Amino acid sequence: MKILVSLLAGLVLAGADAGVIESVQANKDRALTADPSTAFWKAAKPVIAENSPLGEAVPGHRTEIRSRWTKQNLYILFSCAYEELFLKPDPDVSKDTWRLWEWDVAEVFVGAEMDNITHYREYQVSPQGEWIDLDIDRKKPQPQGGMLWNSGYKVKARIDEKNKIWYGEFQIPITSINGAEAKPNGEMRINFYRMQGKRPNSKMIAWQATGARNYHVPEKFGKLRLVSGK
Repeated sequence: MKILVSLLAGLVLAGADAGVIESVQANKDRALTADPSTAFWKAAKPVIAENSPLGEAVPGHRTEIRSRWTKQNLYILFSCAYEELFLKPDPDVSKDTWRLWEWDVAEVFVGAEMDNITHYREYQVSPQGEWIDLDIDRKKPQPQGGMLWNSGYKVKARIDEKNKIWYGEFQIPITSINGAEAKPNGEMRINFYRMQGKRPNSKMIAWQATGARNYHVPEKFGKLRLVSGK
């Protein structure tokens, strides 16, 4: 009986923060490495994305996502298992790449306006280090899909061909996230996604299921919580 009670208590605790990723405070900003084995990233516990937006399992594409923060920046690291890469020919990392989501990509959707959840920001990185950032307003769409907006964020990507994992790291200025403040216990609304493989047979991976083959469902976002460093 004691074992059963303990197991049930564990299940309750495990579900208490379901849909929450904790971002651990760092004492200073640092250069991007796209390497989860560094001390910086070992301090961050990952959440796992391995299902489709409909909640179906997507074997072979397990994705670990970690986060850290400073007063100036929010850091996100994706570790993306893959079966086969689908990359844009002739990548250009000197400027944003329109329709980057038509190739392999990792995506962060984040907003801090709790009373206006249809307004959020989108940041992407490809395995080749291409990028695009977008200002999304589902009720009042921005010109050119929000592409004219520029967050000033940085990315770094690398591919581990031997182990079939690619890594994508983001350094996102806190001030670029609508209404966000960098303070312990602060929260933002967030979801993480991937597109992987050649269309039309590409895989879609979502951290929090959206209930549709569509990532732009802010009602289904999870939460990112800024926690003090340990």
